[in-house]
Amino acid sequence: MQFRNVYWDAASMRNDGRYPSILAIGDSWFWYPFPGGSLLNHLGPMVAQHDHVILAFGNNGAEAFDYVRGTYARQIDNALRLYGSSLSAVFISGGGNDFAGINDLRPMLLDDCSDCGSAAACFRDSSEAGSLGWLLDKVGKSYIMLIDKVIGATWQTGVLDAGGRPASATGATKIMVHNYDYAPVTGAGAGVFGHDSTWLQPAFVAARVAPPLRDDCIRLLIDRFTDMLGSLVARYPGRVFLVDSRAALQRKDWANELHPTGAGFGKIAERWRPVLREQGLAT
Repeated sequence: MQFRNVYWDAASMRNDGRYPSILAIGDSWFWYPFPGGSLLNHLGPMVAQHDHVILAFGNNGAEAFDYVRGTYARQIDNALRLYGSSLSAVFISGGGNDFAGINDLRPMLLDDCSDCGSAAACFRDSSEAGSLGWLLDKVGKSYIMLIDKVIGATWQTGVLDAGGRPASATGATKIMVHNYDYAPVTGAGAGVFGHDSTWLQPAFVAARVAPPLRDDCIRLLIDRFTDMLGSLVARYPGRVFLVDSRAALQRKDWANELHPTGAGFGKIAERWRPVLREQGLAT
């Protein structure tokens, strides 16, 4: 599958005689199959101005763990081995599926939130297994493992930082991460038939979270996720860059509980543009 300079399979890219300068490792925000396409359909034209070719790995429903020890780990390891030395950037979209779905979101919430007066009061203590703090730590560790792999595969400087990791350098491969946006708890699922969502609303209903607090809970979750990503930027200065796309979308820009419309993805892409421009990847 291919869209201009974006490829979702290596065979099509090779058949076209092209070579990737950017790897996109991600979930459905990079792979969304419905009308309007995914975020990559909008990022591709931005980086095409600098003759970049994007090759995507992952798939719909991917979790951060899948990139380093799960379903897509071997493919990603092979891609980094084959292309790492010539990559200008790696885009990462991960973590959303670690939080969405009743099996992930429900354990973060109290058994009964009907008496809770704030979003923060709805979440379990952060030290407990299955809690928001516990899950953020788990996702963060997967990110660190993936970033270390990328840096190891693209290391061109021969210089280590104080932590023993390959140091930053001008021209080194840049790693872009992003934080999605404040998804609306509407119960809307994916697909052309408008099936009910299995992502957000069922967990809040099961936990008896009052409807006015549900969107606030998602805001809290995304803000905490953003804090975790910010810690990665601090851990890898000059290498990891955060695209903050919070509050880019209005309710009408969402196709369902987890995915923007095509136009919505375009708005998210515009949040990427200045970061890509600063790193010489787009104009």
